[in-house]
Formats: sequence, structure tokens, C-alpha cells
Amino acid sequence: EVQLVESGGGLVQPGGSLTLSCATSGFAFNRSAMTWVRQAPGKGLEWVSTINSVGITLYSNSVKGRFTASRDNAKSTVYLQMNSLKPEDTAVYFCDRSGLRGQGTRVTVSS
Repeated sequence: EVQLVESGGGLVQPGGSLTLSCATSGFAFNRSAMTWVRQAPGKGLEWVSTINSVGITLYSNSVKGRFTASRDNAKSTVYLQMNSLKPEDTAVYFCDRSGLRGQGTRVTVSS
């Protein structure tokens, strides 16, 4: 059974940082591209970042230069380091593998 479990969200002030984690199991993680998406309150899903099996990353323009995706294939875990957070980054963040997502972790950026 494929499982994706996100964690690391919370409340942070503007300009702050958070690191999200997504622990996975049930598939060949080391051969899989992983994607982070987010859903802001009242809005649809927004693509944030994709990291391929060898660690090459892509980012949306809205997070480029502030967010960094990484992976640890030995732990079957993908990370999203988020710096210089803005109120508009407030959302539930999901990791996604071929359309399957976890339960998400909520990030709130507010003073």
C-alpha cells in the first residue's frame, strides 16, 4: 500500500522558515519523482515543486529562490525547506506521487 505522510507544518511569522517532510512507503521511492503541491484557503491546488529521482528540481515562480526541495532515498523521504515565508504561502501542503497525496500539513504565515 502506497503511503505518504506529510509533517512539519505550523504557524510562522512572515520572513520565517519551516521544513516540511513527507515520509513514504509502498513504492520504489528511489525511482520516483515527487511533487509538492499546496492548497490555499478557498483556492484550488497549486503546483509548488518537483524533484526527480536524481534530485533535479523545478519550482513555481511564486516560490523560486525561497523554497528548496530535497530527498533522502535511504529514508524514502522528501523535504521542502521554506524560507522567507509570506502570508500568501499559507496553505495545506501535500506531497504527491503520480496523483496520490497524503493528508497534508497546514502552514500558516501570519504575524
